[in-house]
Amino acid sequence: MKEPKMTANHFDRFVAEALTSDRETDAGLSPDELYGLYTSWSLINKTQPQSPEALRAGLKALGIDPGDNELSMTGPAAADYILASAPSLI
Repeated sequence: MKEPKMTANHFDRFVAEALTSDRETDAGLSPDELYGLYTSWSLINKTQPQSPEALRAGLKALGIDPGDNELSMTGPAAADYILASAPSLI
């Protein structure tokens, strides 16, 4: 089944709303963490998340290397992802 084509605006919004480079971090987000955060962001925004491959391609098109970055999570999607990843924190 072919995935619907997402506009660059979709991934632009994800980056603007859920990622930041303003925090100091020892290591950026892994591809798995980026996808988990993206999934949380998609659910919050009531959009169908695309595949990990589509996200990687979308991030690369924006100049972000999913495997080597200095990004941190931010916003409501970050809180959702963290709580979903560690339910014992609730």
